[in-house]
Amino acid sequence: MTVVRPGQVASWRVSPRTPFWVRSYRLRAVLADLCGAWAGAGIAFYVRFGEFTPYVLPYVLVSLALPVVWGCAVALSRAYEPRMLGVGSEEFRRVVQSGVALTAGTAIASYVTKTDVARGYVVLALPLVTLLTLLLRYALRRSLHRRRAAGQCMRKVVAVGHAASVEELVCFFRRERHHGMQVVAACLPGGVPGERVGEVPVAGDLSDVPIVVEQFAADTVAVLACPEMDGQALRRLAWRLERTHTELVVAPALMDVAGPRTMIRPVAGLPLLHVEHPELAGARQLVKNVFDRLVAVALLVLLAPVLAGLAVAVRATSPGPALFRQTRVGRDGKLFTILKFRTMRRGSERQKITLVSDREGVLFKIRNDPRVTPLGTLMRRHSLDELPQLLNVLLGHMSLVGPRPPLPDEVARYGDDVRRRLLVRPGLTGLWQVSGRSDLSWEESVRLDLRYVENWSLTLDLQILWKTWSAVARGQGAY
Repeated sequence: MTVVRPGQVASWRVSPRTPFWVRSYRLRAVLADLCGAWAGAGIAFYVRFGEFTPYVLPYVLVSLALPVVWGCAVALSRAYEPRMLGVGSEEFRRVVQSGVALTAGTAIASYVTKTDVARGYVVLALPLVTLLTLLLRYALRRSLHRRRAAGQCMRKVVAVGHAASVEELVCFFRRERHHGMQVVAACLPGGVPGERVGEVPVAGDLSDVPIVVEQFAADTVAVLACPEMDGQALRRLAWRLERTHTELVVAPALMDVAGPRTMIRPVAGLPLLHVEHPELAGARQLVKNVFDRLVAVALLVLLAPVLAGLAVAVRATSPGPALFRQTRVGRDGKLFTILKFRTMRRGSERQKITLVSDREGVLFKIRNDPRVTPLGTLMRRHSLDELPQLLNVLLGHMSLVGPRPPLPDEVARYGDDVRRRLLVRPGLTGLWQVSGRSDLSWEESVRLDLRYVENWSLTLDLQILWKTWSAVARGQGAY
């Protein structure tokens, strides 16, 4: 803060707080978009025309201008905003929105001006430019996530709220480092400098936030659910942070409710947060069911040789059937028989009572289970033993994506909140699969499953399916 004389207005440093790595990443995103547009335009030109003639000269000029036009379209969609880069699906959604808008604009302009356009070139070029841009953006994001895993390219965050909420936020950001948030200090109601919460220093109370931001060179302030930070206090804090271009984010009490289910609607001048109920039936569920069955059929056909080979390998390496059948609990508590490749020796279920689980809670898990065969260990590491569950998906017992399918004795120990997992079909994969699998605690597994139930969508399913491949390849947390 600036020291002032009586009668003067206090001021804070006025300068952009955009970190260097953000500016560098944004520049690389721009270059990636231009390269994607240049490559897409060149491929479309070659496929459509094949060679250079006087007739195609206008399309040569269009191909040369397309990268600039594409960059402007992406910028108008605000896909270069720092808060969009590196995390979440909004960045990709805005790139797709740019492609759709540019395609529609080209079609409308062609119709209005009655310009004869080679439709084959346009139909090929713009979707190809969009696809290449998405691929390059994804490659940039993967590179950024690797750097964040090493502790680089992180945003410095000052957390504001009560100690329990701050500690939970610190743990979340440390576990999910790809979000790029690092809590460097905390401001608590009545906080005393020198204390610590979640291994983060307490730098002051709620009135000290701007000073703490300057002290720790932070670029983000995260305000958690806190009665002391009411609307008036939050508005004043925003005013004080505005001059330093410090980003202000507010975490509502509904931490696990996704954006599509929330909407701010002004009522009598008050911005009220409306929360829609999760859609557990209806047309969207029908689309999900059809999608699940179509994909299951396609995968069963494509993976038939692999399934047959694994079945032969299981029978050849240990006595017993190739498939293991077990009763699980499905949607609305209905029982069904799940199918898996057998990974344990015969009679292993009877030995369970002599073993002690490595984890606290409802789930029974042992990292080095003596009942598992060597081939079973390999199959579990890469989830190959779960491939027969595609038949359960085809029969409607399971979904491709959903909560983990529980055992009846596990469900008998569920509390009221945990039973909400049974409102949707269990999944072949899910948030638990891509977030750590068996390394997760029981509480974390439940939280992820409930988050999926509350926020499911076909888009979220596609994101989880995409992430499943890398999780299965790594084999981390599978035993």
